[in-house]
Amino acid sequence: MSLLTVDGCKTYTVLSEADRAQESVLLSYLRCDRYDLVPGWYRFQGAAGDQVPDKCVPMNRCGTHAPGWLSGAHPTEAEGVVTRKVCYHWNYNCCLWSNNIRVSNCGAFFVYELQKTPYCYLRYCGNASAGNLPCLLL
Repeated sequence: MSLLTVDGCKTYTVLSEADRAQESVLLSYLRCDRYDLVPGWYRFQGAAGDQVPDKCVPMNRCGTHAPGWLSGAHPTEAEGVVTRKVCYHWNYNCCLWSNNIRVSNCGAFFVYELQKTPYCYLRYCGNASAGNLPCLLL
């Protein structure tokens, strides 16, 4: 039996929602990647930013209560696909919950093999800053 390996640099889904940005303040609804995300390879683009932040994101950002951020450096191209821990900030603990994902440096961008989050309301964040965000009206 042969196992098929997906090349995340060629086959990925784009996450570009403005409410995934690390500076997007929670307004009136909550998102949760435990229920809203299909496991697979993802690339951050557009209003979400171009990668997962690698520093703790404040609580109640990214359209959820506990925002997810990458604990550890993004890989170099030479490192290939690496495993990294995603931490979720809640109750003033930058890593109250965590899970492992795979990350690949595709040269001009990164892709992430995201899994469902361990609980709700947890969500993977993008690194877009306030200057990159459109006005969010609900």
